Amino acid sequence: MYSEINANQIADIFYKRRFTLTKGCAVLGIPYGMHTLPISLSALFFVLLWPVVTVAAKRESTSDGNRTDKYFKIQAVDRQTGRGVPLVQLRTTSKIQYYTDSNGIVAFYEPGLMDTDVFFFVESHGYEFPKDGFGFRGTRLRTTRGGRAVIQIDRLNIAERLYRVTGQGIYRDSVLTGHPVPLKHPVLNAQVAGQDSVYTCIYQDRLFWMWGDTGRPSYPLGHFAMAGAFSDLPNRGGLNPAIGVDLEYFEDKNGFSRPVAPLKEPGLVWLDGLLTVKDNQGKDRMIAHFARLKDLGNVLERGLMVFNDATQTFEPVVRSGVEFLPYAEVGHPFRIDVEGREYYYFPTQFPLSVRMRVRAKWDYLIDPNRYEVLTAPKPGEPCRWIRAGELTGDNALQMPSLIEALKGEKKETHLYDVVSGKKITPHGGSVYFNAYRKRWVMITVQQFGDSSFLGEVWYAEADTPVGPWAYARKIVTHDKYSFYNPAHHPYFDQDGGRVLFFEGTYSHTFSGPEETATPRYDYNQIMYRLTLDDPRLVLPVPVYQVKDDQAERDYTLLDSLEKSDAWDAVESILFFAIEPERTTDDLIPIYAQKTPAGNRQTVRLTTERPDTTTTALFYGLPPKNQKKAPDPFLPLYEYRHIETNQYRYSTDPASRQNGWIRKGTPLCRVWKAPPDSFLLDPEAKPVIAH
Repeated sequence: MYSEINANQIADIFYKRRFTLTKGCAVLGIPYGMHTLPISLSALFFVLLWPVVTVAAKRESTSDGNRTDKYFKIQAVDRQTGRGVPLVQLRTTSKIQYYTDSNGIVAFYEPGLMDTDVFFFVESHGYEFPKDGFGFRGTRLRTTRGGRAVIQIDRLNIAERLYRVTGQGIYRDSVLTGHPVPLKHPVLNAQVAGQDSVYTCIYQDRLFWMWGDTGRPSYPLGHFAMAGAFSDLPNRGGLNPAIGVDLEYFEDKNGFSRPVAPLKEPGLVWLDGLLTVKDNQGKDRMIAHFARLKDLGNVLERGLMVFNDATQTFEPVVRSGVEFLPYAEVGHPFRIDVEGREYYYFPTQFPLSVRMRVRAKWDYLIDPNRYEVLTAPKPGEPCRWIRAGELTGDNALQMPSLIEALKGEKKETHLYDVVSGKKITPHGGSVYFNAYRKRWVMITVQQFGDSSFLGEVWYAEADTPVGPWAYARKIVTHDKYSFYNPAHHPYFDQDGGRVLFFEGTYSHTFSGPEETATPRYDYNQIMYRLTLDDPRLVLPVPVYQVKDDQAERDYTLLDSLEKSDAWDAVESILFFAIEPERTTDDLIPIYAQKTPAGNRQTVRLTTERPDTTTTALFYGLPPKNQKKAPDPFLPLYEYRHIETNQYRYSTDPASRQNGWIRKGTPLCRVWKAPPDSFLLDPEAKPVIAH
């Protein structure tokens, strides 16, 4: 209804501000919400005189009516799994385009093209249809009324596309063809046409969902103060996340998703850092960081909001100036135990890295001086957790200087492609502990990717929540299309964490022109599934150099460090290699053997198994490479001291020290340790929710 449009929205139209400009503020590192402009007298005069015409849509009156048997049902399925694939484009030779719904179905009904042969080109991000003899990727189908056809496509992505979470027409074609659907609202829920960037947390035994800008069918402008919904957890009556999510939106009197973070003051409202904590009365509260903006890029204030159970809205509990916390974009927090004290760690965005934490207590969360940042106190000193107030002298006026200094530290944050060694800038995403891998896993989107500016999604692992983050594998790609702010949902993990689920915002913004926007899918959330035992996800892990009780060097991986509690003995990360449990046929085992060296013992690495009970320390690539070695691979050389017979190992073939002789042939090839990878936080242990 046009009567729903407020003065601020009319002002946007008058000043010709495009709604799409506000879509991606967060993906550029700027929070966003409702855009507001001052309304001049002339604008108000324009509003008063502007005629409003309501046109009632007429129902289609055809002899076929709403019969499902008039459609030819085409289903695109993953050849590997047999499951329907959403977001597959079928295009006729006359350029008519169709997109499969969340069951992988297209309901085809085209007058003049029924009961005849029709050729369909088949395309989809990260999937591929075989070429025919002329090089066309498509197939010819006989489009009979009430008939059906199944086409198989090959998945190139490691992750599997499952369904669309938000928006209109999620199961449109399934409904038209009479195919079963899992959702209570399969074609329109709370009049939501599009939503930006999801945040979730468990609150009162249910899953709370929150999104940014929310569009509707009735007008180009929706609302810009965060949408909200609840759903049941899978183990508490909710759907299997492999099937879908039944969202229960907060709605206004007209049935449209209503803002859950409204403010009396004008401006866009954006929330992130959603978490729960007990207040001083012992009551569970849901709290989030907020920002209010005048327009794109102009922040008016920041602070914290807390959820009011009575009004079902977020209300300010702390209001500050433009600069509030050391890092503005706090992402998806996760709970940590540090020697019996619980913290929230924040994977700060743009570029993504875990650099801020705070005690999981009410008085700490609402005080910016009590937040801690991971930084070096002085140049050249190792990084450690330092209270923000210690760095600012508890003076809020010094916070801007601290923020600028921390930005400088983060700007060189990178991951590295495990295949090519190419640097990857991790733009936004999430970090959570994974029980199956017994490591921290990162799902992140790459900035300046090859196929799109913000459309390539990567998977990485680390031994501690802050690092070392080094090598990553691409799991999803989009051609000239964005998939920003991906979020892993750890409470959806299945089979002990072997299977995980993540979603992101699918939008043409930043990666392609508006003319290429995918109908119904654009500016909405799409869910993917990732299976961690896929051999393509094998990543090298750090090989730590440690000192034993006699100051002799030894080499170890995470498991041994944890069992012996030897983190304090770590000197460096010597290189990265494959752990024994993840080896493949093209790798060779490397064993660690202690041998006499004078009146001491020295550790020697060898390809020869000392005895039948000894297991490999790690696996590397063969020393010889028929092709030119890609950048991440380096030969691992052995050095022996001519007097003491001690052994040392290095990936630097030019290393020269008095008394040390390098063996001519490398032991194997390994992945080099990137210069920016040595960040550790071994005291941080995950808090596992039950």
